[in-house]
Order: sequence, then structure tokens, then C-alpha cells
Amino acid sequence: MLGYLQRLGKSLMLPIAMLPAAALLVRLGAEDIFDIPFVTAAGNGILNNLGLIFAIGIAIGFSKDGNGAAALAGAVGFLVLEGGYKAINDELNLGVLAGIIAGITAGHLYNRFSDIQLPDFLAFFGGKRFVPIITSVTMVIISGVIGLLWGPVQDGINGLGDLFINGGAAGVGAYGFFNRLLIPVGLHHVINTLIWFDFGTFSDAAGNVWKGDINRFLNGDPTAGHFTAGFFPVMMFGLPAACLAMYVTAKKHRKAAVGGFLASIGLTAFLTGITEPIEYSFMFLSPVLYGVHALLTGLSMMVAYWLDIRHGFGFSAGAIDYFLNFGIAQHPLLLLAQGIVFGIIYFLLFTLLIKKLNLKTPGREDEDEDYVEETEQTGTPTRGKGAKDYDNKSYHYLKALGGPENIKSLDYCATRLRLQINDMEQIDEKELKRQGAHGVMKVNRTNLQVIVGTTVEFLATAMKKRMDNNNMEAPGQVEKQPVEQEQPEQGSTSYEEIAMPVNGKVIPLSEVPDQVFSTKMMGDGFAVDPTDGIIASPVDGEILNVFPTKHAVGLRTKSGLEILVHIGLDTVKLEGSCFDVYVKEGDVVKQGDTLVKADLNYISKNELSTITPIIFTNLPENQTVSITQTGDLKTGTKPIIEIK
Repeated sequence: MLGYLQRLGKSLMLPIAMLPAAALLVRLGAEDIFDIPFVTAAGNGILNNLGLIFAIGIAIGFSKDGNGAAALAGAVGFLVLEGGYKAINDELNLGVLAGIIAGITAGHLYNRFSDIQLPDFLAFFGGKRFVPIITSVTMVIISGVIGLLWGPVQDGINGLGDLFINGGAAGVGAYGFFNRLLIPVGLHHVINTLIWFDFGTFSDAAGNVWKGDINRFLNGDPTAGHFTAGFFPVMMFGLPAACLAMYVTAKKHRKAAVGGFLASIGLTAFLTGITEPIEYSFMFLSPVLYGVHALLTGLSMMVAYWLDIRHGFGFSAGAIDYFLNFGIAQHPLLLLAQGIVFGIIYFLLFTLLIKKLNLKTPGREDEDEDYVEETEQTGTPTRGKGAKDYDNKSYHYLKALGGPENIKSLDYCATRLRLQINDMEQIDEKELKRQGAHGVMKVNRTNLQVIVGTTVEFLATAMKKRMDNNNMEAPGQVEKQPVEQEQPEQGSTSYEEIAMPVNGKVIPLSEVPDQVFSTKMMGDGFAVDPTDGIIASPVDGEILNVFPTKHAVGLRTKSGLEILVHIGLDTVKLEGSCFDVYVKEGDVVKQGDTLVKADLNYISKNELSTITPIIFTNLPENQTVSITQTGDLKTGTKPIIEIK
């Protein structure tokens, strides 16, 4: 359940990420700034359709490959759901919650049915085209259930919202405390979604109804802004002051090493309100400090409420949002004074606790002196927080994680890598921190989170590229070329040599729902949508390698052409559990010999694609592959492609 909720939290980040654009348009068009009504109306066009946007974003987040068909299914699901339940009971208003329900449903249905094959007379509606259809049917049923039964549930949710909103200082303080406390497991986005977009209603002069603290604040609700105001003193002043406290208490010979790092993440928090890099820098090294931080956040929320301060943001509580919404805030200068006071409190309290309890904050650890020595000798770290070469960094991260074979799945959210690991004992936390990780969290025996910061997307992309290419060559190492191996010359490889490796339909690589293959990063070739799992050799040749997870086999023909047969997409996650391999490295095979038997039903039940790419990994740049036969073909059929 924790893993599932974390997946939801990660999926929520995509729709939440577009909020700054909406808030910016609403504020720039407001009377107190540029007074351009249509700009404000354009921004409210986003805020008015948050349910639809959440449905699309969550469907993408839950889908196995982020395909646009999942997004379309999410939109269709939301429209069907909302139209259906309102026809039964027009007093119901699920708002963003309807988008969450539709998005989750559409994502799961996409994973289950995106590869479905229908009878020939219905073939046009098969595959990804079937997903919006089955989603609409499913949502009709769900909308009926919600229309009939949701009334008491909605009353309960509204009651919970009223409990928070009418709870005064205790309500906002409890929200601030739990908001920070849930960050380590990534579930703060879930509670934020309810507070920011669902709880509370406000009708403006035009009759528009707005839900949630952020939407109500941006559209003039005089009671909104209490659930966001108290974050500004913490994010703009408190946590940057904590960085200063960690700097002054660092070991003398470590100050130069951690000073630039702490200054950069402190400035990021002040300007943008992105605080996770700071929080993860001490969260696990010194949990007592994080508990104090959560309590101070709750206290800041309560103080802002007691002072009757109202302020809001479109993204987070940083200086950019502070000044952007200054004109519609209540007592914003008083909030600035509160921030200065809280900055002093954070600095003094963190300094005192770090010294008295000898807490291991950045610059005070005992275990990473080798990193310090390296930095002092070279002036700048050759690896770690200063490095921008993501391919280089990805190599070291993968090595510290136990190699690609130790990683079941790799994903990321705003600031952290989210991984499923085979063996936690292989994780080198010390090396991960040397490479720039702000923290490492072992959620359970298989789930691991590595806090990287706002550049996590670039690192994750580089890591996935290495994993997909099975490339663990050290950066800068010259790739070893076989001395006696001749590269195939133009025209030397006859297309008659390549035979159909499995019963199924030949498709071009451009239609493979995996960017590594569809963009031909690994080389040109073709793919097969198989109807059975008996994979045969497409050529006469030698087995170069059999992947440890049994999902791929490499071959070489007599002419030197190297071929990768990759059974399914992302099937490395299955760890070989549905593959029986009939060859080993060095075997000589004939065209049609069985290489692997795969359980296609098992692959589909695990919400993975069975599409099998056949890649020519060393095809010269002046040669390309074109398909000569289409439709359902039998194993051994040739010619099926032409190499020009």
C-alpha cells in the first residue's frame, strides 16, 4: 500500500507542476498588476479544469510507458465519470478527486489492454485504440455507483475539510506538521492535493465556484491563504538558516567542501520554495533535527494564523511566489518579519542541537573523509555534487546501486530516484553521497529512494540509457573492438538471411512504445508483436551473450552482423521468471533453432508489453532497414526485411 501511495504521489507531480503557469497568468492579469482581464481568465481556464488535468497527468504517471493513449483514456474517463454522476445527482461535486479516480483507472486499463488483439473484423479497434473504449465503459459503471452512493462519502470529506478549515490554529498547525512528516515517504503530495484543491468552497462575483485553499486565495476568497502562509517563513528563512547552522558547525577542514553545496540549496529554497535537498541532507543523518523542523513548521503555520496573515502560492512558498502574490496577501510585511524571527530560531536551535548532541549533519560525518581528501587535493570534486556529466554520474550511481542487474525498476519524481532493488545489501550509501545524493531512504526490503535534487530527471534518463544498452563501461574508457572482427560492408548482408523469429506481426521500430528502440538509439531493425512465446534464431550464427535475466539474446552472423533479440519491453523487471533459455554463450545455431520460450500471458499479467524488437547493433550508418512483408507471419518466413 505504501508503494502504491508513493506511485500516486509521484503521478500527482505532473499536474501539480503546471500550477505555476496558471497562478502566473491569474496574477499578471489582475487589477492590481497589469489589469488585463483575458489573461486572468486564461489562467482560470486551467484552474477551472483541474479535474481533467489531474486525470490526464495521473493516467500518464500510472501507465507503463507514458503513452499518449493513456492520457486520452484519462480525459475520456473523467468526462464520462463527471457527466454520469451529475446526471444522477447534480449536487455531487468530486472536483479533483474525480480526476484522480479517472486517472488511476485509465492508467491501469492502459497497462492491461494496450496490447490486446481483437478479431480481424474489429482489428481497427484493437491495441491502444481499445483503451479509451474500455475506460469509458468502466467509468460508466463507476459513475453509476458514485451517483447513487457518493453522497454520504462527500459529506464525510466535506466534514473533514471543515474540521481542518474551522480548526483554527490547531488545524493549520496539524497540517503543517504532517506535511513535513510525510515527506520522507513521498505522501505529502496526497494530503496537499486535498487541502490545496478540494477543501473549502468560494463563489466569486461572477458565480464561479472555487475549491481548495490555493484556488480560493488566487480568486479573492477573504478566508483563504491560512494553509499556505506559514510555509513562507520556513522555506524562505528557516531552512536557509539551518544550512548556515550546518555550515558553521561543520568540521574546519570540511567547510570548503560543504559550503558551496549548502549555499546553493539554501538559495534554491529561498527563491523557489524547493526544500527537499536541504531536508534530505539531515533527515536521515540526524532524525531529531527533522522532528524539530516538522514541529517548527507546524508552529509557523499557527503563528501566521494567530497574526491573521494570509498569503498563497502557485508553486511553493519561495520569494518568487511571495512577491508575485504580495498585492493580494493580507499582512505580507508582517509575514516577512515572522520569517526573519524564524530564521534566527532555526539557526540558534540547529546550532545548539548539532553541537550538544554531536549530530552528523553534512560536514560532520565520519565516513566520507576520503571524499574530503579527494576534494582538497584537486580543488573540485572529480565526481559528486559538482559534476554535470550525467553519463559519467549515471555510471557511478549504477555501480553504487549494485549494477543494473540489482535494479528491478527505476523511476523518479521531482527530486528523487525511486527504485525497486533485488538486494539491499549491495547498496553503497557512502558512494551515492559522494556522487551528490542528498540522502538515501530504504522504504522496505525492496523499495529504495535516492534524493538527488532538481536535476534528477537528467540523471535518471542517463541511467536508463545505460541500463537499456546493458552498458557498464567506465566513462572515458575506449570501447574494445575485436581485433579479427570484420565490420559488414554495404551490400554484404543479404536480406534473405533474416527470417521471422516468432509467429506474429512485423512492425517498424517507430511504433515500438519505448523511446530507446523507437528512436533507434541501439541501432536499426524491426519488431514483432508475437502471438506465441517460442523465439527462434532469425539467422545462422553464434550466440554472443544471454542476458542474466533471460529476456534478451545477442547473436553474430558469419558476415559479422550483430543482432539483439529483446523479448518484450521492460521485461528485465521479471528477473527471468517467465523465460526458458535453450542456448548459451558460444553456441553455434542455425536459422529456426529455438533460443527462448517465453510465457506471454505472464508478461501481460505483469502489465508489460510483449512486443519483441530485433536490433542490428553494428549496422553501418549508410545502411537502413525496411520491412518487405506485413501482416501475420509464421516463424521462419523470409524475406521479411531489406537492408539497403
